[in-house]
Amino acid sequence: MSGRPAGKIGFDNSKYLILQSENIKERISRFGGKLYLEFGGKMFDDFHASRVLPGFEPDSKINMLTQLKDEAEIVIVINSGDIEKNKVRGDTGVTYDLEVLRLIDAFRERGMFVSTVVLTQYNSQPAADQFRERLIALGMNVCKHFRIAGYPSNIPLIVSDDGYGKNEYVRTERSLVVITGPGSGSGKMATCLSQMYHDHRNGIKAGYAKYETFPMWDLPLKHPVNLAYEAATADLEDVNMIDPFHLEAYGRTAVNYNRDIEIFPVLSAIMERISGSSPYRSPTDMGVNTAGRCIINDNEVMNASKQEIIRRYYAARCAVKEGFGSENSVFKLEILMKQAGVSTEDRKVVAPVMKKAAECGRMVMGIELRSGKIITGKSSPLMCAPAAMLMNTLKTIGKIDDSMPLLAPSVIEPVREMKTRYLGNNSPRLHVDEILVALSVSAATSPVADVAFTKLPELRGCEAHSSAILSAVDEYVFRKLGVNVTCEPQYQTTNLYQERNASD
Repeated sequence: MSGRPAGKIGFDNSKYLILQSENIKERISRFGGKLYLEFGGKMFDDFHASRVLPGFEPDSKINMLTQLKDEAEIVIVINSGDIEKNKVRGDTGVTYDLEVLRLIDAFRERGMFVSTVVLTQYNSQPAADQFRERLIALGMNVCKHFRIAGYPSNIPLIVSDDGYGKNEYVRTERSLVVITGPGSGSGKMATCLSQMYHDHRNGIKAGYAKYETFPMWDLPLKHPVNLAYEAATADLEDVNMIDPFHLEAYGRTAVNYNRDIEIFPVLSAIMERISGSSPYRSPTDMGVNTAGRCIINDNEVMNASKQEIIRRYYAARCAVKEGFGSENSVFKLEILMKQAGVSTEDRKVVAPVMKKAAECGRMVMGIELRSGKIITGKSSPLMCAPAAMLMNTLKTIGKIDDSMPLLAPSVIEPVREMKTRYLGNNSPRLHVDEILVALSVSAATSPVADVAFTKLPELRGCEAHSSAILSAVDEYVFRKLGVNVTCEPQYQTTNLYQERNASD
């Protein structure tokens, strides 16, 4: 199995938008016209889904929700303890409180109504109080939900005036209330249940459902898509399982994950105590996901998912090398690769990169183009390996003769001088972001540079590998270009101090 060439489709995104919105509307009507929808995973920029489901657009979920914007409102929840700890999202480096502000802006840009921010697990944390005051000053409605002793086991206390009853009630206006947050552990499910408790006391009929793309309940347990989800959450120790409640209730197998299965008896009992009966016979029943019905080429999806597992394995090994990863995650990913029937040898771009690095004794980076051709670049006094690879790649795609320079010395030298003389860098070597700026400037006067510049979109979806861990700057640029990058768990130098945020 080789890396998936960019452009092959395995998922019908248009069908998905229609089916998913229709399924949510049906669930709203089932509960008498009001639904609290717990929205798991990424609402925006779901690149994991787009990698394992070729054809899935990264903003598909928010695009789907936009179709329902006239009947939907957004409630964003954040754990007060995460505010106090200054918790940071691993993918963006943004703290959870700032992510809440980013989410509000992103929803509003789509014309969606954000009604309230809920501070969950509130216990008068100073940082939470400060954030609350900031939100109020910005014109946001803010509610506090408190810690409940014995949660989630002490159901009589939870479903009482001293439990959910103490939480501040979010007064909602629309039939679909989307509950989302900046990350896992924000308290989305508890907020949904607390709202149902208050609605029931106020004579309002309301229901609960959950929307998560993964794991896919209607695919086999060991389907590569579901294995890729386990790979993506290896650090959380999520495990896909056959839903025993669904099997017992309907005699059919369905896939869910351990946390939902473990909490289901408690959740069901809470619903029964709130409204007299539980509407669901299994955790799978709670879901509204229709993505599995939109796979149109299972082979493409399987191959893409297998590649994602390998990428996650490399990422976990690099995380261990950098001191913030877990060896257990690496071990789990090794097992997942075996279950998927793949190894690092199945990542086509790796072997040529490592062969060239061994030959030249320098850092090397390579990329597999859509045609399957592999282009490499090595570090030099002029530019780092990722930048060299990028220049070589654009020349190849643009059919530019290798002897023709893309960047004039009159453009490069001022940048190099600025780095050393004015910005205090030890090396004038250019990185990817600097090369791209120089290329964009050159494109205004050089037809050759202009041709290369216009080829950048063709990098999206390509697979790349580096013989050493990239700088944070280079990694960020390739992510923005849509290149799927892996790295060997090695540093570029033998220095004990490694500054990934610097450009040399």
